[in-house]
Amino acid sequence: MNVDDTIAAVASAPGGAFRGLVRLSGPRTVACLAACFRGSGGEELAAIRAPSVLSGQLSLGAVLGDAACDLYLWPGRRSYTRQPVAELHTIGSPPVLQAALRAVCQAGARPAEPGEFTLRAFLAGRLDLTQAEAVLAVIDAHGQAEFDIALRQLAGGLAGPLQRLRDRLLGLLAHVEAGLDFADEDLEFIAAEDLRRQLDEASDELARLAAQVSSRGRVDEPFRVVLMGWPNVGKSSLMNALLGESAALVSPHAGTTRDYLTRPANLHGLDCRLIDTAGWETGARGPVAETAQALAEQQAEHAHVQLFCLDATRRLNAWERQMLATPPRANRLLVLTKTDGLRSTDLHLDAVPTSSLTGAGMAELRQTIYRCLSDCLTTAEVVAGTAVRCGESLRKAACAVRRARQSAAANAGEELVAAELRLTLDNLAQVVGAVYTEDILDRIFSRFCIGK
Repeated sequence: MNVDDTIAAVASAPGGAFRGLVRLSGPRTVACLAACFRGSGGEELAAIRAPSVLSGQLSLGAVLGDAACDLYLWPGRRSYTRQPVAELHTIGSPPVLQAALRAVCQAGARPAEPGEFTLRAFLAGRLDLTQAEAVLAVIDAHGQAEFDIALRQLAGGLAGPLQRLRDRLLGLLAHVEAGLDFADEDLEFIAAEDLRRQLDEASDELARLAAQVSSRGRVDEPFRVVLMGWPNVGKSSLMNALLGESAALVSPHAGTTRDYLTRPANLHGLDCRLIDTAGWETGARGPVAETAQALAEQQAEHAHVQLFCLDATRRLNAWERQMLATPPRANRLLVLTKTDGLRSTDLHLDAVPTSSLTGAGMAELRQTIYRCLSDCLTTAEVVAGTAVRCGESLRKAACAVRRARQSAAANAGEELVAAELRLTLDNLAQVVGAVYTEDILDRIFSRFCIGK
């Protein structure tokens, strides 16, 4: 990819709007603008040296004529990409925006690739790879919690601590290697006790960062909400009620659900998957029943939220009492089903009362599930894409610095300490993008939309 090209793209959302924008970046930005934009004050664009906002007319050709336009211009390196950058703000009609894009491309720009503006910002050192991933997460956020996490990471919530740690380790490695270079002379560049102390601090910090990333260890897929409970307690009916459609087969006979059923859902802006499982029963007989039981247990084990369903029209059985007596997982919600069949208003238990028949309690249940999923996000400090890409590198870095600490404690030789420190720094460089391959950049930036 040639960063010396001048690129352009429609950077506003698809569809009609009151206002839309075309973005440019590259050394010929001002020349491209001069061919199609006229400032209302007759300004000479090539003479502008500071970031400026100009009003004027944008020439869109013989058919569309001129359109009113505001030009936001960053003529030097004080821009997002450290290149001349401009934004043309005009009428948000798709034909008008496409005509504006054609005009600047005819003047020497080329259409931008997906994510190319952010890629140029990364290559220019404006942001590291963790912040570039945060840009995408801001765009893709489905709720306030995801949006807040992405903004914190974009502001350097992960990049800052990583850079400070890298700087400390580079300084430490310099002292160790200086000692190796002057091993024949009576010089001490760093005391053994100070070396061990700094390695201890670095190991603790790396362990904290690795845990921070692993707390967001789910991949870029929706949360898993698993319905579990005894056969015929109304799990499938509850799933249909939450979805607002008949996705699961419902029958008065126990054991109707054998394989698990999964459907996408959206709860107050959070994407999730509802998973209906076979009823749990003690002493399941036959290979089909045993397989269904194993699948249900597997799904429950990997759930972000478990909906433990209890039939409000009957007494608890021994298995249900045992499950309730077991210390609950933090993500387990108790749900009373079939409450429309109760004669008493005493629903007992600390559970959400629901009726799939009347719809009672569904709004409360959706809100409760949403709060649980939001709590999962609140405990996370990095966006999902970063967690997936960086997890292994951070674990390797943490292991390497632990080995360096052990070598220093055992007086095994500064050569071993230096080797492990280099390995630690190599892995941290992969996290922030100081070392990268074209394949890594393609995987990250190809997911962006054009114009970002």
